[in-house]
Amino acid sequence: MWKTCTPALSAIGNVTAMNTEKAAAEADLHIACQIVRDAAHVAAERFHDDRALNIERKGAQDWVSEVDRDIEVMIRASLADAFADDGIVGEEHAPVTGISGRTWVIDPIDGTSLYVTRSPGWVVTMAAVTAGDIVQAVTYDPLLDECFAARRGGGASLNGRPMQVQDANGLDDCTFFVGYSGRVPPDKTLRVLKDVLEAGGQYRQTGSGAAGLASVAAGRTAGYIESKMHAWDCLAGLLLIEEAGGRIMNFDMQSMLEQGGAVIAGALGIHEDLMAIANRSFNN
Repeated sequence: MWKTCTPALSAIGNVTAMNTEKAAAEADLHIACQIVRDAAHVAAERFHDDRALNIERKGAQDWVSEVDRDIEVMIRASLADAFADDGIVGEEHAPVTGISGRTWVIDPIDGTSLYVTRSPGWVVTMAAVTAGDIVQAVTYDPLLDECFAARRGGGASLNGRPMQVQDANGLDDCTFFVGYSGRVPPDKTLRVLKDVLEAGGQYRQTGSGAAGLASVAAGRTAGYIESKMHAWDCLAGLLLIEEAGGRIMNFDMQSMLEQGGAVIAGALGIHEDLMAIANRSFNN
């Protein structure tokens, strides 16, 4: 009799452990959302301040302001308080090595070119990586008060409501974000635009790749394609899209963290078409 009960007891124990892990992951995501919201609200206050910003040019169409650096410092301090054993990788400051196995990847302001020209569309974005997987993601637009959040296996939400990618099955009649990086030859992006238009699709550009990816996850746009993005720009958005029912490209996490890489993501029914465009455009 006791032997027949043992599997059931084991199963109960496994379910309890899974529920505990789920609750912990939800709690961590809630904390991460609050950290990003708090930092973004400070950034928004300075966005609306008429005083001039100190701005530096890092490259073609690549800017950094004093606010980028200050907001990242603020987020790092909050993460250190909440998750002292975790690592941190950010766009503007040196990485911090953790001992927990989890690393937070931060872009304090994605869309700095928009921010410094007092234009809307910029966001604060952050993702957590464990064992090569994106496990938590937050992207927040303080001007619209839109918080996109996801955790691995837990779905994606916009301001607490579930979100889903578009139900698209062909490139025609779809609109895509096509990103452009000055770090790669422009002909690669031009090939993407040609293929999208010839397939009957339309394209947009956004000053924030993270905002564009969040838009795809929310079903506002069918897909996103760019020849090269940094990890801090794209990781949160990639998990948002996956957890909203979309598909993303395969990639090596360590390479993405160190060097960046191509980003192809979107609705499930057009993933193969987007990958075909990317292979023709980026690999030639």
